[in-house]
Order: sequence, then structure tokens, then C-alpha cells
Amino acid sequence: MKSFLISQNDGGQRVDKFITKAVPLLPKSLMYKYLRTKRIKLNGKKTDIAARLQAGDVLELYINDEFFAQDEKKKHDFLSAPRALDIVYEDENIMILNKKAGVLCHPDDNEYVDTLIARVKRYLYEKGEYDPDAENSFTPSLANRIDRNTGGLVLAAKNAGALRVLNQKIKDREITKKYKCIAIGEMPKKHDILTGYLRKDSDKNKVFISNKPQPDGKIIRSSYTVQKIEVGNFFVRHVARDSVSLKIVFFFLNRRVEFIFSRLHHLLSSDTVCRFFLSAIHTHRSNPDPYP
Repeated sequence: MKSFLISQNDGGQRVDKFITKAVPLLPKSLMYKYLRTKRIKLNGKKTDIAARLQAGDVLELYINDEFFAQDEKKKHDFLSAPRALDIVYEDENIMILNKKAGVLCHPDDNEYVDTLIARVKRYLYEKGEYDPDAENSFTPSLANRIDRNTGGLVLAAKNAGALRVLNQKIKDREITKKYKCIAIGEMPKKHDILTGYLRKDSDKNKVFISNKPQPDGKIIRSSYTVQKIEVGNFFVRHVARDSVSLKIVFFFLNRRVEFIFSRLHHLLSSDTVCRFFLSAIHTHRSNPDPYP
């Protein structure tokens, strides 16, 4: 038997959601059975999966010890993550982080330790604001994410209440994301909304974008505004290709820019790509102000 005293970070959750996180070794089928047979009680009484926990509640599980993780001191993987964090803003509830390009927000199949969330956990742990051994189910979390090769601001919540607020504000579109990028060539308009279709292949963990409707695809719209037009020198620094992709590294306006083309979808030789970029720059130079 084990009892859990519900903390502020645990409050507001459904009973079944809390148990799934706090007792991950307990199969869901058994959890539902134990709820029906009163082997799981809330404040000494029978409860159901939809009941909402409140701070100060006591949840009792009269189940075998084999379903509970051992109590010995755990080794926390996040302590192996680098300490480097670029903190733009921080208070007692949230952090705003400047994620650098090349850093993952969350673990993937190839990288588990060095992620932005692991760095956040280490920072808060060493600062004394996060103790995983004292938490039943909550861990510091990111409210939004951006791709590995994109740099920008990411919101992190230090507690469950802050996470719920951030998630709701993102859902209500009170918080929006904007991207800045360098486009080689001319955009057709100074401001426009581009429409495409997105389809995800879950088996390959890849997303495909098309100009035409796709089966099981979702419509996507991106609004853009041209902020600045610059004319500068352009030269290709490096071209590399293999059986899967074609990589072009070039410099434009003293900026290093890298493109990777999938040869499965863009059957382009390196010469074709270079001519494409050079043609775009030539057009750019010949008409430096297309939006009078």
C-alpha cells in the first residue's frame, strides 16, 4: 500500500492521469479494475477516473509493491546535460529561453541527454527550485517547441499552474510565434498569406508539404511580411552530396546559410542549384526595390 499527498503541482489533474504518471508500472487495465474494486481511494472513499485532485488530498493505492518504483536514490539523467542556458527572462513561475540552433527541445531517438528541457531541469535542480524526488508527477516543462535547426524563444514552466496558464494562452492565441528568415530572390508580394497542405508519415516520423490537397492532410497557412531587402555578395563555399541529400553551404551578405535538399523530392544537381541561386541574386541586384 502507498499513499500520495497531493501537492500544488499535482492539483487539478484527473485521478487516472495522475496515477499514470506517478505509478507508471501499473497497467491501465489494472488501474481501472482497482478503482472499481475500491483498492484505490481518494480521501478514504471510492473515486473514479474523472475526479479532479486538489492540493491536500490523499490518494491511497492498496496494490502490490511490485508496481512501485524502488525508493533508493535515483540517478537523474538531466545532471549530465550541459549547464549552458541563455535566459532572457525568469521569475518564480516561468522562464523565457533563447534556444540556439542545433539544440533539441526534447529527446529523440539519437539524443536523450543534451536537450533544452534537460538543461532547464539541471539549472532548476542546482538552484534548489526543483527536486524530482519530492514530486509525485510534475516535472518542469516547455510550453512550446521549435525545431532543432531553428533558433528562437521557448517558454518553460516551473510549476503545473504556470504550465496550464501558458498552454491555455497558446491555445487561445494570446501567445503567437513569429519567424525571421533570409529568402534568396524576390518574394512575389511585400505581404501575403501562403497556403499549403501538410501530411505526416508517423511511421517514418516525417512531415511532407505540398501545394495540392493530400489524403489525410491538413491545410496550413503562413503569413509573411518582407521587412528588409539587401543586396550583397554571394558565393558558394561548400557542396556535398550523397545518395540521400544534397547540401549547399553559401555566404550571402556575410551570413553563412545552409540548405539541404532531399534528392528523393528535388532531383537537382549541384550545378543546377548553384545556377538557381546565382540567378536569384542576379534578379535581386537588378531590381533592389520591388515594393515601392
